[in-house]
Amino acid sequence: MDYYSLNQLKESIDRHPEQWRPLVFTNGCFDLLHVGHIRYLQAARQLGRALVIGLNSDQSVQIIKPPRPGQPQRPIIPELQRAEILAALKPVDGVVIFTEPTADRILATLQPEIYAKGGDYTEDTLPETPTVRAYGGKIQLIKIEIPTSTTGIIEKIRNSGDSHPEKSPGK
Repeated sequence: MDYYSLNQLKESIDRHPEQWRPLVFTNGCFDLLHVGHIRYLQAARQLGRALVIGLNSDQSVQIIKPPRPGQPQRPIIPELQRAEILAALKPVDGVVIFTEPTADRILATLQPEIYAKGGDYTEDTLPETPTVRAYGGKIQLIKIEIPTSTTGIIEKIRNSGDSHPEKSPGK
């Protein structure tokens, strides 16, 4: 389990297809890892022999998740730390960081048999759908077991200092 450049990963897959194929690929920011991410990655890993994560670089996260008023700039965790955390997870066989807003280049290069995404997407809303269909891959949408989001966690943390109902005056 490691993080790779795209060329290193492609070479490894080409040299040892028996260790990688059928390959499952997913991608995302994975900023502030939470149980929803873990369950999603466990489910994705069950779809094939190996799971590779395309991790949005800090630069691409800033493009796809621009700061909102009152919100910190994303990502919270730098890309190399996010990659190391993901690579250490049991279901994950490889991580590759990408700078583009979509994972099209990785998908076209690796041609995973299965492209997994969360059930909050549809094939029509995934920008990578045409790329996956072009090489004959399958898209698998994974049901979200625990609806949670990094943005929601950040909001909860920011609001936690506003009031503490469990701490009443005089106690």
